[in-house]
Amino acid sequence: MKPAPFDYHAPAVAEETVALLAELGDEAKVIAGGQSLVPMLALRLASFGHLVDLCHLDELPGIEHRDATVRIGATTTQATVQRSETVRSALPLLARATPLIGHFQIRNRGTIGGSLAHADAAAEYPAVALTLDAELEALSVRGRRTIPAARFFTGTWTTALAEDELLTGVVFPVWQRPCGFAVEEFARRSGDFALAGATVAVGLDADGRIDRCAIGLFGLGPTPRRAHAAETELIGSEPAEDQADDIGDLALEGLDAVPSDLHGSADYRKRVGAAMVARAWRRAVREAVHG
Repeated sequence: MKPAPFDYHAPAVAEETVALLAELGDEAKVIAGGQSLVPMLALRLASFGHLVDLCHLDELPGIEHRDATVRIGATTTQATVQRSETVRSALPLLARATPLIGHFQIRNRGTIGGSLAHADAAAEYPAVALTLDAELEALSVRGRRTIPAARFFTGTWTTALAEDELLTGVVFPVWQRPCGFAVEEFARRSGDFALAGATVAVGLDADGRIDRCAIGLFGLGPTPRRAHAAETELIGSEPAEDQADDIGDLALEGLDAVPSDLHGSADYRKRVGAAMVARAWRRAVREAVHG
């Protein structure tokens, strides 16, 4: 199949882009790398009267280390993130999640902003943003605003972005060491979306006890999630790899709206999710303790 007919727009600056979005309303859709949107258009799972291309906006891509944060522009490609020494040293969790996204051809075109705005619950970047308490920057004709990742993902393929807003960048806080990070996922084939996955970040205080902990879950509901109950219980405890299985079970306890489909039942996904949390916990704790 081929996409339904649409008008193509190629604005040169972000302000022109948001003016178009305000003018065209819900008939307009922005396109960056197009790795998610183009297949949906081709299969006519989605149809828009206007596509607004972001590839000519020189102000959107880029990676900048700002004191205790790293800002990544929305149209920065996943391949650029993967190659970045800044990301590798300051945001290890993001660096380790990136190679799990599709294949290198997809990462060459796919963008960080596109993945976050598409908000697939089984994707890696939304889970990383949620786990690290990232903040997402949005622009419209009304001005700029910042949206915490905890409030950004609102449902299946939906976000807190208004129809006339453009995602311009994402700001990640840099964790102070000693800390450890890990991401684990289970997929049918390499490059497929995960049936279940986990992101773990652990920070230790001067006495070697856990003073900061984040456990993210993806592929296990309509949005990425945080295992807040497990995180709260772990604060103040000594990090131990032999707790991993119990932590995995606790992280999945009471989790609702887990999908059940031809790839696996909800119970199966929960068991896999618990195993992914346990595996990621062991790796993150090992890094936090031993460096």
